[in-house]
Order: sequence, then C-alpha cells, then structure tokens
Amino acid sequence: MRKRTRGTAAALAVLAGGALAGATLWQAPARAADWLESAAAPLKGTAVTTTFLDRPGYRAIIKLLPDFEKKTGIKVNYEIVPYENAREKQVLNFTSRGDLTVALVDLVWIGEFAENGWIEPIDGLKGDARITDPNLNLQGFFPLLLDAFGSWGGKVYGLPFDNYSGLLFYNACMLKDAGFDKPPATWEALLKDYAPKLTKADKNQFAFALQSRRGETQSADSFMRVLWPFGGSLLDKNFKSNLNSPESQAGLQFRQDLMKVMPPGVVSFDHNEAVNALAQGQVAMITEWSAFYGTLTDPKTSKLGDCLAVAPEPEGPAGRLPALGGFSLAVASQASDAEKKAAWLFIQWATSEAIARPYVEAGGVSGRTSIYQQPDIKASYKFVEPMVASWQKGVPQYRPRFPAWPAISEVVAEWGSKMMLGETTPAAGAKEIGSRMEGILAKEGYYSGKKALLQ
Repeated sequence: MRKRTRGTAAALAVLAGGALAGATLWQAPARAADWLESAAAPLKGTAVTTTFLDRPGYRAIIKLLPDFEKKTGIKVNYEIVPYENAREKQVLNFTSRGDLTVALVDLVWIGEFAENGWIEPIDGLKGDARITDPNLNLQGFFPLLLDAFGSWGGKVYGLPFDNYSGLLFYNACMLKDAGFDKPPATWEALLKDYAPKLTKADKNQFAFALQSRRGETQSADSFMRVLWPFGGSLLDKNFKSNLNSPESQAGLQFRQDLMKVMPPGVVSFDHNEAVNALAQGQVAMITEWSAFYGTLTDPKTSKLGDCLAVAPEPEGPAGRLPALGGFSLAVASQASDAEKKAAWLFIQWATSEAIARPYVEAGGVSGRTSIYQQPDIKASYKFVEPMVASWQKGVPQYRPRFPAWPAISEVVAEWGSKMMLGETTPAAGAKEIGSRMEGILAKEGYYSGKKALLQ
C-alpha cells in the first residue's frame, strides 16, 4: 500500500468535519504546472516519503496530490499517524536511517530536529535555480509563521504548513440572550462581566471551557495560554524559571478563578471535549485552534449553525498574545540527493501561493498572506479575519522550541494539572516546575555554555 493509516484516533478524525465535501480534483494553473513539470523531469520515478496527521490540512493536501504526481512523476508516500506518535516515529526513523525524506516538524520540534542534523537548511536547495520555484517568495508567508515554524538559529529549515492560531469561538446566540452583542475583548471582561450571566451550573451550562487534559494539551493549550497575555513567561532571559514572577502568577491565578465558570471535569478535557461542549451548547465560549472551524460548522458534529461566531483571543494586561501552533515541512538530511530535490519540489508546491486557494477551499489553512486578502475567501470563512489579526503579532517561543521541551512539557503537565485540581497552589506548583525545569536545562548544558540560550 502506498498510502497507509495506522492508529488514527477518533478524536482527531472528527476534525475533518466535512471539510472536503464537494471538493473536486484541482488542476494547477498552466504557469505553475509548466515550471514544476520542467524542474521534475530528471526526477520522474523518485518517491517522497513523509508523515501526515488525520487533520483537515492533511486531508486537503491529499485531495490535491494527484495533480502534483501527474505533473512531476514523483510519488508521494505518506503514513497517517496520531499526533501523539508523530515525533517518536520520526525520531526513530531518523536515528535508524530510515526512509523519510520529508520531515513534518511541529513548532516545538524545530530545535531538536535542526540541532540533531535531521533536517536540511533551505539555503543550498533554494540556491539551485533548476529546482526552485521562481515564485517561491518567502516574503509571502506571514513573518511570524516562517520565523516560528521554519527557522532555528538564524537559518530557515522548513516552510510553514498546517498552521494554527488560537481563536475565540463562541455561541453568539447565547451571548445575545445574556445581553451581549459582541464577544469579550479582554480576559478580565470574560471572567467578571460575561461569565456570571452565562454560567448556569444547575442547568449544566457554563461560560467557558479550557481544554486542559494532562499532556501537551495541559502544558501548551492551557498552562502557556494564561502566561503570555498576563506578561508572564516560562523562562527569563537567563533561562531561569520566571513562573513565580508577579505576572506569571497573575496568569496562573486567573486560570484558577476560571474554574468556577467552566464545566466540572474540564481538567480532563482534550480538544475534542472542549469543541463538543461548544458545539452541543454546554458552554458559550472556547479558545481553540483555527483548524477546528470545520468541526464547528459541520451540522453532523455541531448544533451551532448560524450562532457560531469567531474572534481573536481576548487581550490580557500585556496585550493580545494568542496561542500559536502548527508545523513546517522540511527536507530530511538522510535522503539521497535525488530524494532531497524531489522533497524540495513537493514542499514548495504544498506551501505555494499557486495552490493556496484550492488548499483552503479543500479545508486547509495556508501560511500565505495573499489568499486571505481575497474578498470571497474572507466572506466564506469566518475564522480568516481573526486568524490573520492574531498572526500580526505573536510569540514565536509561545512554547519553547528547544530540544528540552518534551521533558519540560511533562513536568508542566503534571504540576499544571495539580494546580487546577487544587492539589497545590499556583505559587507552590510554579516553584516545583521551576526547580525541575532548571534541572533538565542544566543537564542539557544550557547553563554551562554547552548550548546557546535559544528557544
């Protein structure tokens, strides 16, 4: 089988949400096809092998693959795996000199993949005019995305693909019934003004839900989400814990205050549970990735209909600094020369301005600025304008991108969960995380000068 699926989680499968319904096979514009066909001529019969997730952005690119393969003669082999297994499977492949030629690089894997030499900087590749799109236009990506998802140590390794911004999804009808004609602009307003009127615990209705299940959801989607807007951060400039600073503590205490306006058991909510709580009318608002728009608009998975509305995440005292997530596609260093060239062609095509429209129409989220300037795209997809607004300013290190993050994430997830459950205080939990985190960083060589203080 050229295309395989293994261990696909039901919680991820729902993300597709009918995104591909009605999509038709797309044909590339002649200009793009001519360049691609010419560049690929010496590479016909070469295979590209990569990892995909069971999410709308990957289903969208799969829908467009036949045209790429027809024009280039390059076969694209992919395995669909759950996100939770994607890093481990790729690391094992790279360390055993396996068959992957295109790396799928999460925001928080870029440092690890680059520092271990598993992925190639694009400088050498784009310097070869024979295999580089004359309309590559790196400036056409949102600068935040190219910096956060594709760059490490001053070098670009990957091109942004399947990128997300945290957004405020809300039930406009519930807000209107409570006397509000717009969503909360600030986190303080959400808690103090909106929540009291939207929370009816006796009817199992709540103002808000924050996905907080122990794991990367707790550490990234819940814990980190309340640090940055309140002026806090995980680390200070010397890579010491900043979690007991007044700003970080304000954010973590705010999360505790939110507990009384969220459903019981929210600490066990993953993305699927939070999205479903909004979709079924249990909560009025959630902050979730832009990729969940398809699920919330699909009548098969959502009761919202015209009541669904989307806005940027609320501002905190430090401004609007929303959650940032997503991936880049990078050429694997273990590939042969021919495979590297084929991989580079595929990556350019998959992230190009030329296919941005059909990619978005098939359910994907492009990292290109130009597509979101089109009036019909803005009119058809409610998430576009708030997402673009969120991408104007953000924090590339929303989650640290260094190789130590997976170990630190486990610590944050453990003690962040204990905070929410009331098993420890924000101050005591932060102190525990800080101590363990600094131990990990010391062992990795960040304090001895062995490693640069990059995140």
